[in-house]
Amino acid sequence: MEFDFETLPPQDRYRLLCSFVAPRPIALVTTTGQDGRPNAAPMSFFNVFSQDPPILILGIQARPDGMEKETLRNIRRTGEFVVNLCDMQIAQQMVDCGIGFADDVDEVEITGLSHATSEKITPARVAESPAAMECRISQIIDYPRRAIVLGEVVQMHVRDNCLDEAGRYVRPEVYQPVARLHADNYVVSDRQFVISPTDSLKQMAEGQSARKTATAN
Repeated sequence: MEFDFETLPPQDRYRLLCSFVAPRPIALVTTTGQDGRPNAAPMSFFNVFSQDPPILILGIQARPDGMEKETLRNIRRTGEFVVNLCDMQIAQQMVDCGIGFADDVDEVEITGLSHATSEKITPARVAESPAAMECRISQIIDYPRRAIVLGEVVQMHVRDNCLDEAGRYVRPEVYQPVARLHADNYVVSDRQFVISPTDSLKQMAEGQSARKTATAN
């Protein structure tokens, strides 16, 4: 089947993109409201795009009525947000934070999660999250019904048991993040496997590189 995205209705583009670009990591984004109250919202249009500088990207769609979501309004005003990653322990609470509560509702508190003070920014992180990244705005790219937020990570919190004793490598048997597929379907990374490059092809590439270097010299 072929789909012309230049003529396809937005809802059909959304369905196809979300169904095939999957699984997608989930950011439970916490921000601070105008009166200082906390806000939390899950987002699966999210990923990491650079380590130098350390940049995360969020895609935040407008509400059905065209108004900006509270998360985006808070990010614009304060320039700060926290990306809290999610595992099975907080999966239900993450989904419940996406319910359309009134702006004066603290989603973290009402879903049974708890706040933890951030180190460098004002918005609190979610204490139960296995990993959380404090971010400051690097750039916002605006489209008619969506904003792309680039955030620079300034501090990262990781639950101790998620890393090895040296603090370098993730323990996959412990850190098993939840990711979104489509609609209300999710997956957890509890079945991991290793795929290494094919030795013969790797050796071929190394030989080509060595010959090219020798020729250049």
